[in-house]
Amino acid sequence: MRYLELTKEKDYSVVKMNRGKVNALNHDMVLELSDVFTSIENDKDTKGAILCGQPHYFSAGLDLIELFGYNQGQISQFFNAFGALYLQLVQFKKPFICAITGHAPAGGCVLAVAADNRYMAQGEKYVIGLNEVAVNIQISQNLTEIYAFWMGKGLASRYLLEGKLLSGKEARNAGLVDELVPLEEVIPRSKRQMDVYLGADQQIWQNTKAKIRKHLWDQLDTNSGNALKEAADLWWKPEIRSKMEAYVKSFSKRKN
Repeated sequence: MRYLELTKEKDYSVVKMNRGKVNALNHDMVLELSDVFTSIENDKDTKGAILCGQPHYFSAGLDLIELFGYNQGQISQFFNAFGALYLQLVQFKKPFICAITGHAPAGGCVLAVAADNRYMAQGEKYVIGLNEVAVNIQISQNLTEIYAFWMGKGLASRYLLEGKLLSGKEARNAGLVDELVPLEEVIPRSKRQMDVYLGADQQIWQNTKAKIRKHLWDQLDTNSGNALKEAADLWWKPEIRSKMEAYVKSFSKRKN
């Protein structure tokens, strides 16, 4: 694997994202994540998964610098792959916990909201949220459903339309994250919760998760080609391309 590190802990796996400092998501990383979670789902000896990032960044979201250079075919393939990964994670049957080791905006939040629990690093500088509206990326119906699942429809609606990034305290108060802990405790706290889940009979645990998520799963558009096409088409809207180009140039200068 190029962008992921996989560690077996007892009878579950820890998947660490490791693509540069901020774990920005490109097509190859999305495919790697899908392959790893497929393997975990199919391995009877692996009973759960913890997904984590690096210190200060869980994932900064989509790699807009790389994606800006994709052609139309490539961007369509990317949105299809990312949409499929989200559906895979939100329907993952085994215990799944996200150890949010820092920032988790946009695409990083997409990964995190699929989990059963989210433990986030303390610190006012760290943010999480589906801020797609603010960065001119079309959000899918599937993502609006998961936000409402955790926060309730009213609060989810307001935050989505604002494209709001939440501080850790705001996210905890809204129900988006479970606990705020010191950075060095994020992964250990996630492991303790995994031990709790794996102490239960796994057939009963998975049956219970399925019952809890039944309404959510029933609302999912599992054939979301039209929604993903909408996002890909809007990607090429001239006004959006212009804003994105300015962002990419600005960010590239900061990196240099």
